Parts: sequence; structure tokens; C-alpha cells
Amino acid sequence: ILVAFTSAVLLVLAPASGSQGDKEPVYRDCVKQCSRTNCTGARLRGFESAQPPYMALTGWTCRDDCRYQCMWTTVRLYQAEGYGVPQFHGKWPFVRFLCFEEPASALASLLNGLACLLMLLRYRSAVPRQCPMYHTITAFSLVSLNAWFWSTVFHTRDTYLTEKMDYFCASAVILYSIYLCCVRTLGLRRPGVSSMVGVLLILAFTSHVSYLTFVSFDYGYNMAANATIGIINLLWWLCWCWHHRRALPYWWKCGVVVLLLHGLALLELLDFPPLFWVLDAHAVWHLSTVPVHFLFYSFLIDDSLHLLNTEKIGVKLE
Repeated sequence: ILVAFTSAVLLVLAPASGSQGDKEPVYRDCVKQCSRTNCTGARLRGFESAQPPYMALTGWTCRDDCRYQCMWTTVRLYQAEGYGVPQFHGKWPFVRFLCFEEPASALASLLNGLACLLMLLRYRSAVPRQCPMYHTITAFSLVSLNAWFWSTVFHTRDTYLTEKMDYFCASAVILYSIYLCCVRTLGLRRPGVSSMVGVLLILAFTSHVSYLTFVSFDYGYNMAANATIGIINLLWWLCWCWHHRRALPYWWKCGVVVLLLHGLALLELLDFPPLFWVLDAHAVWHLSTVPVHFLFYSFLIDDSLHLLNTEKIGVKLE
């Protein structure tokens, strides 16, 4: 409920735009010279024949390789002159590992996805299908898994398609989390309310994606929209936790997840150059959220079993 929407909010906070490094004349001239020299004729054919299959499969081109090599040339010049490390195209410079542009962030996204999958399987084995929240939580987990998949792909290879899929799937998690929250707090007693909210959220997602795709990919708007929905969801769940703090002994798990995630999210604000050219603040934040999935699903299991038992004895659902 909260792990994925907080993750998704932060996934969309850093726009990939022009930066100091890629605006430098030395970088631009280097890329032009490299492309003219190595990316035409016999040299291009030589590059393609020598390129490892995994690089070709992930879409690395000769010009991409020029940008990568010229990025490090520019970084070395900056360091030799005593300046700080610049960013390139909205990102810090990272050492490429095999085909992975951001190895630590890609690994962290993969680990989050695996943790989510593991706990979804545990949830499905512990909670009977008759539970009122079973299908909603399963669907939410699948939406979250899809988002972590595209996050992994995006950090592996940043392209126009992977960037858009990463952003759109993150938005889908945030919007679905609102639906999940609505179903748990209102929909069990008033199914019509959750159905109406679900339709509105589908329309909102369609409009959001259409605007970003066909009108303008506005990073500021995208961040503001996701953050607003995320805050609404956060406050909604905190109110639910406070209201049920005496009736439900496991309420604290939900509260801890909320506070822990938002505390860990502060790591994203550090935004330091990557340690060993691999580990930056974004990767550290992603890695720190992996264990939270286990507490998150522990809460979901406890709450689902509580709802099932409540339904069996005929008590009004909370």
C-alpha cells in the first residue's frame, strides 16, 4: 500500500534533462569527433562486429559509446582542474558494468521486485482467496512488480521508451494505491464508492499519460501530480492507523512502514556523486527500501486474516 507508492513518487523526482557536463564544449566536440571518426564506414562495421551480444541486444550504439567515453574524458578534465564532478543528461557519471548504465540502481530495483514477488507468494499461501481484500492486494502487487521491472530496465538502459515506461508505471502504482486505500477504508462497506473511485482513477491515469505523451512531457507537472496523490494516500493511511490503534494490535506495522519509508526517502535529497562511480543516493535509497517489503506484507497478511475472521463471525467490517 505504502511501500510502492512512496517508491513511485521518488522514482519520478529526477528529470533527465540537460546538465552542466553535456553542455560543455569539450564534451560536445569530443562526441562529434568520435562519431565522425568511429561511427561511419569500416570503423562502424568493426565496432558492430566486436560489440558483445548483450550490448547489441540492449541497444547500445556507436554514438552511445562515444558519449560514454567522452563523458569520462570530461570528468577527468574537471577533476584535473579541481572542479566538482558534473552531471550529464540529468545523471551522475556511472561506470558501466556489462550493459548496465546504473548498476547499483538496477540491482536495487531488481531486489525490490524480488522482495515484492516473494512476499506476494507468501501472502497468497497464507491468506485464503475468500478474503475480501485478496484480489485487490494481488492486483496491486502485480502493478507494483510491473513498476519495479521497468525501473530495473530503465536503470539498465535509459532510452526514450524505458524512461516513459518507468514514469508511467510509477504513476500507475501511485493511483492504484489510492484505490487500494479506498477499498480497505470505505469499499468493504460501500462497494459502490470504491467502484466509482476506480473509474475516476482510470480516467485520471489515461489523461495523465495522454498529456505527457501527446502534449508535453513536463517533469514538473509529473512530479507535482504524483506527489499530491502520494500525500493524500499517506494522510489517509495515517488517519486509518490512528483510528484503529486500539482495535487492531498490528496497526503499528502500517505506521512504522509509513514513517520508515519517508525517513529513508530523505536519502534521495543527498544527491552526491556516486561512490566508486557506482553507488549514488538514489541507489542507496532503493537498497534501503528492500527490507521494508517484509514488514509491509506482514501487515497485509495480518489485516487480511483479521478481515476474514471478522466476516466469518458476522461482525461489521472495519
